[in-house]
Amino acid sequence: MEDSEVLGRINELAHEEHELFERESRGKVTDTDRERLRRIEVTLDQCWDLLRQRRARRAAGLDPDEARVRDEKTVEGYTA
Repeated sequence: MEDSEVLGRINELAHEEHELFERESRGKVTDTDRERLRRIEVTLDQCWDLLRQRRARRAAGLDPDEARVRDEKTVEGYTA
């Protein structure tokens, strides 16, 4: 997957996330919407992590295509 594809996926998910936030702000969110929002947040974190891995590998002279999507536990366990 190319960086542009990862960024495209990030943009798609961010748009859907925004729509769900809007629905929530109007009080029209369902439990299914809340679960979808949670999944989107995790998937966004995974996409950003993948993009960072690709950029780091490229900067280190390594093949960015060897970067892999990490599991939820890993990407959600990062601390700031």
